[in-house]
Amino acid sequence: MADDSRPVRRIGRLSLVAQILLLQIAVLAVSLTVGFGWHISTVDDDLREEYAERALAVSHTVAGDPDVQRILSGLQGSDLDAPALRRGVLAKEANDVASRTGVLFVVIANRDGYRVAHPDPAEIGRHVSTDPTSVLDGRDVLDTDRGTLGESVRGKTAVYDEHGQVIGFVSTGISTQRVADATRRDIRIVVGLAGTALAVGIVGSALLARRWRRLTLGLQPDELVDLVRDQRAVLHALADGVVAVDSVGRLRMINPQARELLGIVAPLGTDRDALGLSARVRELLDHEQPAPLPATVGDRIVLVTSHRVEADGRDLGMVLSAVDRTDVENLTRELDAIRSMSDALRAQRHETANRFHVLAGLLRQGDIDEAADYLAEVSGSRGRAGLDGLANVEEPHLHAFIDAKASTARERGIEMTLGPQTWVHGVLSDPAAVVTVVGNLVDNAIDASTPGGRVDVELLTSADTLWVTVADSGAGIVFDPPESVFTEGVSSKDGESVPGGRGMGLALARQLCRRDGGDLRLVDAGGAGSEQGGAVFVAEMKKAMIDDD
Repeated sequence: MADDSRPVRRIGRLSLVAQILLLQIAVLAVSLTVGFGWHISTVDDDLREEYAERALAVSHTVAGDPDVQRILSGLQGSDLDAPALRRGVLAKEANDVASRTGVLFVVIANRDGYRVAHPDPAEIGRHVSTDPTSVLDGRDVLDTDRGTLGESVRGKTAVYDEHGQVIGFVSTGISTQRVADATRRDIRIVVGLAGTALAVGIVGSALLARRWRRLTLGLQPDELVDLVRDQRAVLHALADGVVAVDSVGRLRMINPQARELLGIVAPLGTDRDALGLSARVRELLDHEQPAPLPATVGDRIVLVTSHRVEADGRDLGMVLSAVDRTDVENLTRELDAIRSMSDALRAQRHETANRFHVLAGLLRQGDIDEAADYLAEVSGSRGRAGLDGLANVEEPHLHAFIDAKASTARERGIEMTLGPQTWVHGVLSDPAAVVTVVGNLVDNAIDASTPGGRVDVELLTSADTLWVTVADSGAGIVFDPPESVFTEGVSSKDGESVPGGRGMGLALARQLCRRDGGDLRLVDAGGAGSEQGGAVFVAEMKKAMIDDD
């Protein structure tokens, strides 16, 4: 089956990995050819100079020998006893030095240029074959020349007597054939090193190309361009927020929707711990969460999911998506309020029908006086919600909402009362937020109470602040510690039938209270030892009221 997630590859082009590999090999080959070619071109001259220095060093050693200086000072002129010199000390010493050092020859001559020591006995007593002027002037000479023993690299130096006068010179020669052999050996080594370097370079380039292929998931440059273009188009078209972190937790991609929903202002490359995410959302960047999980971010409720991304067995990181569910939650609250009001109207309709049935029965029986008394009693209580103190709630939204919740509580056999200090004056600045907070607290209290129980509500305004106190007669908070009831996802109710689960109401209510500097507190967890048995919550909602005077 074709992989539709990959861009379409263009046919007839070398892959990027192959191009990089070939380019690296070409650069390496050219570099090695130039470098080692230059070395090979100069190796012969370098070796000639090196061997000439060796020859000169041997000449210096022989010329500095006191015995050589003493004997040579007495062998001046051209009239020399050649047979005696052939058997003499200088000839023997010169041959021994040549043998020990491996040079071609060591020649000793007097200041007139006549040989007193030579590897060929027949040449002793004869004039040297090359011009000795420079060396007899006291200068060291390095050159390549051809003599009686063939072409050689030579080093010549003068011999001085005890008074510092030149009395002769020593010439040491190394065969150019030996130099040529050394040159060929050096070239073979250089070529071998170049070949080895090229092989290592090719292997390294291949490994680098392989790593490049792995890093790019085998995508080519044009495919990468297509992928980036498509990614940007999709991400900006999505209504969902999308966040991607790599395998070490650095932010690699985020769209504007995610920045708005999750409140992320950090730049790309930021560590996930520095993104400012809530603990519930932050956890999803470590562990996969395929099912939508509700979380509160500021005054928003978002559904978040996360998926780990892998390719070719490699962990590429985590992708988190967030969907705004605030509007849905608000609509749910509004529908719940409408449902409560309709239930209250339905209850009142049944109650009114029952009263009419009683009144009709009394009239059919001719009990006119009893019917009149009953009608007076009914008309005297008509219009009341059955909740003492409701008249002190002047704000229309809260008045209707509390009235509806009282009817709901009565239907479930629970008594709902308003505290004696209840007084609400003015209008709500944000009715949806206030209804959300009050509705969460009252609904939880009704759910926690059993038939025959009670729910106490007290509403009090002070300037622009609304104080809400709700207590119930239930079993109290069952969590340890009790404050964990405000943690997202924590709920004692079954949430399997609710998309995204339960446990968001109190967390959202606290966020809404804290938005303007207020708070929602659990002042009594209830349970054994509590006066009423159930929990007591107090909400402080600043800037919730507007004076309507």
